Amino acid sequence: MRNRDKIVVGLDIGTTKIACIIGEVGEHGIDVIGIGTHPSTGLRKGVVINIDATIDSIGKAVEEAELMAGCEVNRVYAGIAGGHVKGFNSRGIVAIKDKEVSREDLARVVDAARAVAMPMDRQVIHVIPREYIIDDQEGIKEPLGMTGVRLESSVHMVTASVTSARNIVKCANACGLDVADIVLEPLASSEAVLSEDEKELGIAVVDVGGGTTDIAIYSKGSLVHTAVLSIGGNHLTNDIAVGLRTPMAEAERIKQKYGCAMTGRVGAEETIEVPSVGGRPPRILSRQILSEIIEPRVEEIFAYVGRELKNSGFEDQLTSGVVITGGTTILESMPELAEEILGLPVRRGVPGGVGGLVDVVRNPKFATGVGLVLHGAKEPDIDAYCAEETGFYRRFTARVGQWFSDMF
Repeated sequence: MRNRDKIVVGLDIGTTKIACIIGEVGEHGIDVIGIGTHPSTGLRKGVVINIDATIDSIGKAVEEAELMAGCEVNRVYAGIAGGHVKGFNSRGIVAIKDKEVSREDLARVVDAARAVAMPMDRQVIHVIPREYIIDDQEGIKEPLGMTGVRLESSVHMVTASVTSARNIVKCANACGLDVADIVLEPLASSEAVLSEDEKELGIAVVDVGGGTTDIAIYSKGSLVHTAVLSIGGNHLTNDIAVGLRTPMAEAERIKQKYGCAMTGRVGAEETIEVPSVGGRPPRILSRQILSEIIEPRVEEIFAYVGRELKNSGFEDQLTSGVVITGGTTILESMPELAEEILGLPVRRGVPGGVGGLVDVVRNPKFATGVGLVLHGAKEPDIDAYCAEETGFYRRFTARVGQWFSDMF
């Protein structure tokens, strides 16, 4: 085992894949030193539906990343998504003690903002300050040390189903991993694909995953709106499987290799080989047929996105347009089609802000995993170290327990 200084691990628990990204925090930034992926079969639309299958996928993805990095990990930052995730804005007001804003005042005003009625089956994932107001002076980002009488905060709160969050933690713990924090996936993706200038001017991140499409809107440098839509790339794969009468695995392969979101950009002479089901011989079909299946579903996804942007009330503030990311956005011509439907500038977002295995992670499908590492690196207490004895023995014990349960 190589001796590392500070290690941060992002665990993207997605509907189609589990991705584990190991980052090393050094003097000159963060270097990605390990990447592991494994197909995910235990989730549907971002929610765990099979504990054992999810545990198995997480374990294999983490082991692959550990082998590449040459170290053991025992603490991760896990992503969460799904239709159960809800975001809303709230405000809180307190009197400033000693007429000067202290850290205690900041904590009290945030607590006042989060003091909203919450159903028993919901839990708060994030409380993100948007701005502070001191005696009617708006737009304050760093109020510490300023003088005044009344302190007001505007925050964006993200809540999730208690059971869904607990199932994610349970699956990680069963693999011998501690969950340092649960992070909303579009928030993590934003860390990886957005610049500070874009956040200041106003921008929306649309993360099109396998089971869900996650949206995060930034304005004036702050997160102002989040949403999760229960539609994603798996719907495309299913459409292809039905339309071309081919197995789901082959439909996914064909989508990734030959898929195009705009039929008009596919040549009439282009053909693809489509495997059949039931032992029948493969068929040669026009690539335009594939595109004609894909295009309506992509249009539907971005129609839902456009409706969500409009309903958010922040559509007019998206000066920088929209950034699309996630594995599904690798499809050819998807940014151009999104631009037509949304009526806004659109670009494809790839992870940035890291070194190391950059060529491998510069892919939209790793945006959430890299973002989780970047989020974890900003936390004041980074103690997700590699090769700790306690972590190693906990992992070893968990694996032995899993072997015995499989055998007996």
